[in-house]
Amino acid sequence: MNMKLRPYKPEDSQIICSWVKDEKTLFQWSADRIGKFPLHGNELNENYADRKAGLDFFPLTAVDEKENVIGHLFVLIPDENVKTTVRFGFVIVSPEIRGKGYGKKMLELAIEYAKKELKATKATLGVFANNPKAQVCYEAVGFKPFSKRIMKILGTDWECIDMELELK
Repeated sequence: MNMKLRPYKPEDSQIICSWVKDEKTLFQWSADRIGKFPLHGNELNENYADRKAGLDFFPLTAVDEKENVIGHLFVLIPDENVKTTVRFGFVIVSPEIRGKGYGKKMLELAIEYAKKELKATKATLGVFANNPKAQVCYEAVGFKPFSKRIMKILGTDWECIDMELELK
């Protein structure tokens, strides 16, 4: 499995957005941050436009040995006063490769990035209880649940499980 992370490029948005085939998947992936389905391809660029890329926000794209886009996530420093804690978000891999370990590999690369480039000592993320495959993936790299909260998504209550990982 040959994969590397590189900085996100605006042209990645079209590919990544094409992986979101239904409304439930959209909300499982992005919570209420994008909020409109169907996606037309530029939604990531629109969402990222107001963020401070390179300062506290680091969108990353996973590519294979031929530079094909196969995954995406961002690393965020959510609290400028606690720069050693990062949060992962918008974690997704291409539907064609799901269930084959690529998500785990991408997260391992992101953990290394957070430790080496950002000097992070802790990573957090949120996963909805209705997305057990993602939770299994996160647990496979060492994330552990630390709290739960309810979010109103599509007019119903979705349980969000916040998870954390101590980076050593």
